[in-house]
Amino acid sequence: MRSSGLHSFGSIRLISPLTWLAGVLILLSFPSAFAESDFSAFWKRFKSTVIAGDKAMVAEMTKFPLSMPYLQKAVKNKADFLRRYNEIFKGEANAAQCFASAKPEKESAGRCEIYCPFKDTPNDWENAPIRFVFELTKSGWKFAGLDNVNE
Repeated sequence: MRSSGLHSFGSIRLISPLTWLAGVLILLSFPSAFAESDFSAFWKRFKSTVIAGDKAMVAEMTKFPLSMPYLQKAVKNKADFLRRYNEIFKGEANAAQCFASAKPEKESAGRCEIYCPFKDTPNDWENAPIRFVFELTKSGWKFAGLDNVNE
């Protein structure tokens, strides 16, 4: 019977959507399967989250321990991060204001940086020594460090 070939082809078409659905459900069960490998997508989300002041979400997008400038202790964990949030994002630079127009600089395939001016001189882009460092981790891009390149 040659018609069994057509029947088999029809079965494949019916199985394909089911297989696709099963694959999507499996991927959804692993959050890291959708890890952001594209920095521009991560940056858009990160900067809008900082601008909105959503501390808990910013913490979720941060790698711990978070590296800090010279003579400052690293931020150990989420609780420490939430406690020191203003020091990180409103200390020497006004990150929310800076991030609105800052342009990411790619240092390598797994590292990008954002430079911000001091909060007292927000339009001095020639002197923007406050560096926010981002790294590509196993679970996608994360905020990994803060530095003052003048120190």
